[in-house]
Amino acid sequence: MKGLQGKTAIVTGGSSGIGQTIAVRLGEEGVDVAINYVGRPEGAEETRDQIEHGVDICMKQMAESGTRPVLVEADVSDESQVARMFEEVVSAYGRVDFLINNAGIQVAEDTEKLPVADFDRVLAVNLRGAFLCAQQALRRFLDADRPGAIVNVSSVHQLIPKPRFAGYSVSKGGMQNLTRTLALEYAGRGIRVNGIGPGATVTPINRSWIDDPVKRAAVESHIPMRRAGGAEEMAAATAFLLSDEAAYITGQTLFVDGGLTLFPSFETTWSSE
Repeated sequence: MKGLQGKTAIVTGGSSGIGQTIAVRLGEEGVDVAINYVGRPEGAEETRDQIEHGVDICMKQMAESGTRPVLVEADVSDESQVARMFEEVVSAYGRVDFLINNAGIQVAEDTEKLPVADFDRVLAVNLRGAFLCAQQALRRFLDADRPGAIVNVSSVHQLIPKPRFAGYSVSKGGMQNLTRTLALEYAGRGIRVNGIGPGATVTPINRSWIDDPVKRAAVESHIPMRRAGGAEEMAAATAFLLSDEAAYITGQTLFVDGGLTLFPSFETTWSSE
């Protein structure tokens, strides 16, 4: 896609799932990707291998692609760790052009039983983490007097309530307004901020229903397109929003959800006949 080759990006939570697939896709597009992880780095090492393999296959005819993936460990909810992560990336690449706020967690529990500490932790990673990383990215963009782009990986649950996942739903609702607020605040300075809203997606974290035919059928029966999405489809939407082909788009969340946010219970008319 136009405007990606030769750029640099940070992908938070890039060691697995959608984040890993985004990192691989950007690497294939010629972007130098810093893969953020927290804890054991094996998944992040696998991502780096996938990027290098993807570059070998997809970019072998592009002599100047030269992507150089690096690993950066940081808990995105910790301000000092986020600052250090950005310093490491700038030290490695000399600049930051893109930020993909993908790191996220969720805790399932009836709300009246949900420990406050668990609620706080989900918001700390999903929303505070996105804010802290965006703040660092904005400072880098402005200091360099150079355009930049941020994509926040949100969820259909920024619109659709998710019972028993209060922290997750609240964090993603907040991410929607974080996206819109930053987009409006910095549009005049050449900085674009958008989001993607994945629906049900085939990733390792969803193995419990993906590998169970009965559960998977139940999930997919609620999706108008009658299938779960692939992580590659989320990565493609992210690459588009970062690219010059989306240069006039800011403040938007692109739902990649097979129609899940179209109120599928209204697929057949029942309210006015």
